[in-house]
Amino acid sequence: MLELIKYVVEQFAEDKKSIEYKVEETDDSIDVTVVLADSDMGKVIGKQGKIAKALRTLVRAATPRDEKKYNIEIKERSEV
Repeated sequence: MLELIKYVVEQFAEDKKSIEYKVEETDDSIDVTVVLADSDMGKVIGKQGKIAKALRTLVRAATPRDEKKYNIEIKERSEV
């Protein structure tokens, strides 16, 4: 599933080398934090968050029912 997240994020980001993915696994979910350059935030999130919402919907639809749920958080490099 991480490959799907990386693929979608890299389609919109310009500075692909500065993208970081932090994965934390809990008992019932997998938290993925995508850390982007400040200049790529708007491109990846999209107007009114439409791209980010579509990414979350796509990951939710691709995850089998019996597996852990994925939570995706997108942050700027300056926030981390």
